[in-house]
Amino acid sequence: MNTQGFHLDHIGVAVPSLEAALPFYVQLLGLQVSRIEVVEDQQVKVAFLNTGQCHIELLEPTADTSPIAKFLAKRGPGIHHICLQVQGLKALLPKLAESGVQLIDSAPRPGADNKWVAFIHPKATGGVLLELSEPMEAVA
Repeated sequence: MNTQGFHLDHIGVAVPSLEAALPFYVQLLGLQVSRIEVVEDQQVKVAFLNTGQCHIELLEPTADTSPIAKFLAKRGPGIHHICLQVQGLKALLPKLAESGVQLIDSAPRPGADNKWVAFIHPKATGGVLLELSEPMEAVA
């Protein structure tokens, strides 16, 4: 598998409240919020913090049934996932599945930041929830 074009996009951090979490990152660390958006189908409110080449994505659940709410209930606040930006996400997923990689998403779906996303199960990655993303405008 070619890793050309792969790069670390962001680290997702689950928090119970953006309002409570943001002062640490903004006021104490001096990071800037590039934007905040809600991803309705994932029941999550996301704040993007610029760090240079990648960013930190703070994730606040918007409902008790949100995957982030379930994560927080089970594990508490902390790193939820690591995201790699890739080229050719739609073609990569079947190759991973054919190789026996346990996928959460067999096809890309709309995610935050105007990107297509798909998740790989932590059982396939040594315990890390791995998100693969690709800008929507890159996919024709």
